Amino acid sequence: MELVKSIIILVIGFALLMKGADYFVEGSSSVAKQLHVPTMIIGMTIVAMGTSLPECAVSVTASLTGNNSLAVSNVVGSNIFNLMVVCGACALFAPLTIKKDTLKKEFPLSIICAALLMVLGYVGMLLGHLDGGVFLLIFAAYLIWMIGSAKKARAAHKESQMMREEGELVDEEIQILPLALFIVGGMIAIKFGGDFVVDSASALASAFGLSQTLIGLTIVAMGTSLPELVTSIVAARKNEVDMALGNVIGSNIFNILLVLGVAAAISPVKFLTDNIIDTVVLIAMSLVVLVFAWTSKMIDRREGATMLGMYAVYMAYICIR
Repeated sequence: MELVKSIIILVIGFALLMKGADYFVEGSSSVAKQLHVPTMIIGMTIVAMGTSLPECAVSVTASLTGNNSLAVSNVVGSNIFNLMVVCGACALFAPLTIKKDTLKKEFPLSIICAALLMVLGYVGMLLGHLDGGVFLLIFAAYLIWMIGSAKKARAAHKESQMMREEGELVDEEIQILPLALFIVGGMIAIKFGGDFVVDSASALASAFGLSQTLIGLTIVAMGTSLPELVTSIVAARKNEVDMALGNVIGSNIFNILLVLGVAAAISPVKFLTDNIIDTVVLIAMSLVVLVFAWTSKMIDRREGATMLGMYAVYMAYICIR
């Protein structure tokens, strides 16, 4: 009976996470578009933050309840899923064209964040309060950088948009209120969804004798990454490849810097040997994808299928180890 109850709660939790993130992203991205921010920046900030809220809710809740191993494995597992499955699946729908600036700046930053996680986690096999503070400081710098980029982009188009913005000012003010309700409602659904997922996943892990790390890398990581998958595929199908790729890169940066930063600041997070291995896998896969993108400035369907195949091999490995 308890097992069935846990499964039902898990399903409800995932539904709340997905729908909550959907409402949050829809409201946030609409507000951002009204402010005339480029889609790549929208993807790396508003959309990435919205789709990363499930990971944040799950990992912070896990930290508060003492399931710290679930916090790390959820983030690393989600990042690997985002990179290999989300990007790979998007490439199957439409080749992902990647700008030179993205290859030189944002993508390397995501790899540096993963390397920093491995180093700080390896030292003492723990992410302590200080480590969490370091992540949050870097995250603040990242946000300032993104805000600066958005301001530059708006300034470049300010003259041509000045008259149209003045004419639409009243309409934009009217539209922001219902969009704000979408955002708040989405955040509430994500909060409760995170609670449900952590509680039920922990119960299932105990019932089947599975480790928290395995549960975090599989069920929880996939479930909390579904918003990234759906959002990026929809963006790719609409030829908004900048938003699709920005969502993945931004989410991976958010997951490490914000999610683990907040979790470690709340309570020291244990770093297991398996976490080190999985982080090394994340870095290695990131480098593979970077090579794919660098050679032709795009990720085509064949490379997307290869990425999905690599993820399938990784899943087989973590299930038998």
